[in-house]
Amino acid sequence: MIKKCLFPAAGYGTRFLPATKATPKEMLPVLTKPLIQYGVEEALEAGIDQMAIVTGRGKRAIEDHFDISYELENQIKGTSKESLLKEIRNVIDNCTFSYTRQREMKGLGHAILTGETLIGNEPFAVLLADDLCYNGEDGVLSQMIEIYKKYQCSVVAIEEVPKEQTNKYGVIAGKLVDGSDNIYRVSDMIEKPDPKDAPSNMAIIGRYILTPDIFDILRETKPGRGGEIQITDALLQQAKEGRVIGYKFNGKRFDCGSVDGFVKATNYFYNNL
Repeated sequence: MIKKCLFPAAGYGTRFLPATKATPKEMLPVLTKPLIQYGVEEALEAGIDQMAIVTGRGKRAIEDHFDISYELENQIKGTSKESLLKEIRNVIDNCTFSYTRQREMKGLGHAILTGETLIGNEPFAVLLADDLCYNGEDGVLSQMIEIYKKYQCSVVAIEEVPKEQTNKYGVIAGKLVDGSDNIYRVSDMIEKPDPKDAPSNMAIIGRYILTPDIFDILRETKPGRGGEIQITDALLQQAKEGRVIGYKFNGKRFDCGSVDGFVKATNYFYNNL
């Protein structure tokens, strides 16, 4: 049912300067694999084989990574290093990649709207590569697709965060449904609220399943906090009609958009995988 995954990847990654001056933040490696490859593999595991990537200036390394390097492969053919390309070749062989550019940085909502030509009129996933998620069994997108199949509406991944950190996230309010302890019918959401104004401590992280009407809503969404078009403002319109589910996923999530989270992810993967 969900065939396409959109990757907003046009940001500058300023928190990692100078490393990201010439290298896309999505290409920063956790161990030997870049962040965006972890995301693509999560989508592929969920049965999605069409990857739509919204890029910007200086992001050619992403396109090159998901392409065959004949010179490199010829150089290491028949050596012990040939096996090191097995995972990325599997991704390349089993996915199609399409790209478009976000010419101006106007927020996540604008980045998603920029990807409309790659998605068309169908439900789709959105994955933010700097939110690295790990589950030894079903990945987060696999879990969310099962939720979508049941409720047939937009789904956002949520996790509890310390109350004092709500100003870093979109935060939801909602009620548990169907006797579950991890599925909420969202009634409200606020982008980066002060802790005293936050409706809860349940924060939206970088995984979404969106219905295609979100594009029309985004076109009418006015710039919000920070002068950017916020996806939370658009989703709020759906939530008012009872058409957004918040899902508290199973697994670990690392905020690799921050140096602290990136180090934690590297240590965890090094010690456990």
